[in-house]
Amino acid sequence: MTTVSMPPLTLYGSLRWDVVASLLPRTPSRILEVGCGQGAVGVRLAAAGHDWTGVELDGVSAEAARRRFQEAGVVGRVVHGDLGALGDAPPFDVVCAFEVIEHIDDDAGALREWIDRLRPGGLLIVSTPAWQARFGPMDEAVGHFRRYDPAAIRALLDDAGLAETGVRLYGMPLGYALEAVRNGVARRRLLGEAATVEDRTARSGRLFQPSTRLAGHATRAATWPFRIVQRAFPRTGTGLVAWGRRPSRREPG
Repeated sequence: MTTVSMPPLTLYGSLRWDVVASLLPRTPSRILEVGCGQGAVGVRLAAAGHDWTGVELDGVSAEAARRRFQEAGVVGRVVHGDLGALGDAPPFDVVCAFEVIEHIDDDAGALREWIDRLRPGGLLIVSTPAWQARFGPMDEAVGHFRRYDPAAIRALLDDAGLAETGVRLYGMPLGYALEAVRNGVARRRLLGEAATVEDRTARSGRLFQPSTRLAGHATRAATWPFRIVQRAFPRTGTGLVAWGRRPSRREPG
């Protein structure tokens, strides 16, 4: 069996993947990733046997994602554009959006569009920075409209009609240090740049990206103890993962 060389995750991405991987189906499924960035998660999903499609608005990131799939030797479909570029694609078993919803002004409207791409009984997974009170310079610099308290994101999913909703925080304790560093970088280098919200959102997927597989191995090794620790603190952290299922049938009433 050929071993797939995985593209590197960021430090935050490694912490988040530890949570997301535990929620994914164990059997091959059709997965749509909204805002797939440079494809680090997508390659992992495709390598696990899933039929993966990613949509990405930023052309630079979309092209990087295509290269990563070629280098890894796995099959995945990267679409440069929004959900409309998928046309009438059949519904997916899983729709996921990692660090996307905070970039969208009409978050409830975006959720409806994502849910419309799910089959009945399908799973939606989203991740986002946690705690509105922690909104800081990096959030502003990369085009965030907000952060989410756990109760707020769960209410949003419930209001959208999802069932079996849940929320889990991650990033304890490393996320706090990473957030402080990122806010410092934003104050020194990013906030003074003239950029629209769209420009800030586009560059958000390019920041802090490790460029080599060696860096990816180093990241995985460095985050290993923190991934273990954060499992013991599912209600504490700087990021959150939330999920819910599209009901299999309309509830009466």
